[in-house]
Amino acid sequence: MRERAGAIMASTSGLKRAIGWRTAAAVVIANMIGAGIFTTSGFIARDVGSVAAMMALWMAGGIVALIGAMAYAELGAAMPQAGGEYVYLREAYGRPIAYLSGWTSFFAGFSGAIAAALLAFAGYLGTLVPSLAHLDPRVIALAVLAALTAIHIAGADFGGGAQLVLTASTVLVISALLVLGFGFGRGSAANFISSAPAQGHAAVSLIFVLYAYSGWNAAAYLGGEVRDPERGLPRALIAATAAVTAIYLALNALYVWAMPPSAMSGVLEVGQRAAAAMFGARAAAAVTAIIALAILSSASAMVMAGPRIYFAMARDGVFPAFLAGTPGARGPAAAIAAQTAWVAVLIAVFGMFERIVIYTGFAITLFSAATVAAVVVLRTRDGDGARRPFRMPGYPWLNAVYVAVSGWIAVYTVFMRPKEAFFGIATVVAGLPLYRFFAAGAARSPHRAGFEAR
Repeated sequence: MRERAGAIMASTSGLKRAIGWRTAAAVVIANMIGAGIFTTSGFIARDVGSVAAMMALWMAGGIVALIGAMAYAELGAAMPQAGGEYVYLREAYGRPIAYLSGWTSFFAGFSGAIAAALLAFAGYLGTLVPSLAHLDPRVIALAVLAALTAIHIAGADFGGGAQLVLTASTVLVISALLVLGFGFGRGSAANFISSAPAQGHAAVSLIFVLYAYSGWNAAAYLGGEVRDPERGLPRALIAATAAVTAIYLALNALYVWAMPPSAMSGVLEVGQRAAAAMFGARAAAAVTAIIALAILSSASAMVMAGPRIYFAMARDGVFPAFLAGTPGARGPAAAIAAQTAWVAVLIAVFGMFERIVIYTGFAITLFSAATVAAVVVLRTRDGDGARRPFRMPGYPWLNAVYVAVSGWIAVYTVFMRPKEAFFGIATVVAGLPLYRFFAAGAARSPHRAGFEAR
């Protein structure tokens, strides 16, 4: 076990351990808090009608996210390397499945989400600054992308500091909204016991909720750069996920304080509508600014986290070698630049890229479930004596709950959105020919022994 632990730690030497657990937690919070919490509650209120059911769904989503965070915490503490689930899937199931996870992240999971987020940010910015409204949103999105890329290429310490500031600002303004809303905003406690006719299914609402919670695993991608990862990664993953759950429950309570379920039902801009109800029409602009800031922080966190996957794949010989950078680098600059180039193509060519995110959401859900199940696979294979600085509580029953929920989402998608499921699978399978190409090249290289040993 000592030899294996030493190999694991040595494999991270290509990146500087410059990220503290607070910065890692900020990356998680930023990945999670985006437009979803400000736009999905109206649809959930429409589907379930009851405030109690609505709050229960948000609590259930937080619990599912926390289960995932604990599983990733165990894996991350045992394997503190850059790449997150790519590394965990590689160790549990082998290189091909891990490669397909990373391939999906590059071409859609991270890049598509960044493109969609920056285009959404451009739209909100145009609303806040009328002089920018006449510009093509793609121009604004590309300019912001260039700025974020420059920040994170400067190094993990500088980029992490910027991310910490962005995330702290987002949390502070949301906290201010909560304090002002409950302290001074117009509202009624009677709204909490009111209801409206349910017009949908709780199952559909849970998908909306889990979408808003996505991003809880972000710190795992930084495993090769977190200081004291055996304690820092679990602390960042679990504390950040719990904090976001509390924020989401508080925001939904604020929405109900401002409006009864009947007034929220089916409203997309539920955050702006609640602000207007509490403080008047002009207050909606403040919530628009909060949403824009949250989206910018989220995009920055994804620009930071995603390239760690491609860096790890390049070091394994299954992605272009130049993405691995040079030993002692302050951050995976080449991988960041490559991701930015692809995101720029998506923004410039497609203009709106949310559909590819929906397509690949099916596959990403499956990879996440496979990663949580990897805790069971690795504990069973390696035995109780294996190196586990952190062990998730509730094993293996909580793992089974997470896999069951993910499986239900996958089955639901297949039956209700077959096109999205098909294109999601097609996107993943398209990576197989390139994997064979890279794997064959690595096997012929002088470092073949190292390739086969991993």
